Amino acid sequence: AVHFAFGSYSAHVAEVSVADGKVRVHRMVCAVDCGQYVNPGIIEAQLQGGAIFGASAALFQELTFENGRLQQTNFNTFPVMRINECPEIETYIVQSNEKAGGIGEPGVPCAAPAIANALFAVTGKRIRRLPIRLTEAV
Repeated sequence: AVHFAFGSYSAHVAEVSVADGKVRVHRMVCAVDCGQYVNPGIIEAQLQGGAIFGASAALFQELTFENGRLQQTNFNTFPVMRINECPEIETYIVQSNEKAGGIGEPGVPCAAPAIANALFAVTGKRIRRLPIRLTEAV
């Protein structure tokens, strides 16, 4: 999956498996061209955090209402990936002489489509809704 935002190009590829109807993300490879930069460690951390945040949304997070009230009120009802669920994440920063772009948000948008693309490769079914439920795949 590829995305352009805030002056930066980002791309993700996911490696997944499916067992007993459950999706497991084993590895994500993230690349970014954010133009000129100063601290590659911060960029790597932003890409890793963005990949986990986006994968959590893709696999777990859903907002539901009952009697007009939101049911997800904290992390016990609105889950994020735990350390044992997190994939191995590789990051690559493209060397560039372009003007500096953003790095906070660009790590997030490609995670879900990368997982959906990988699931299509494994199952032959397209994902059209989030969070991912393989029983709803088209």
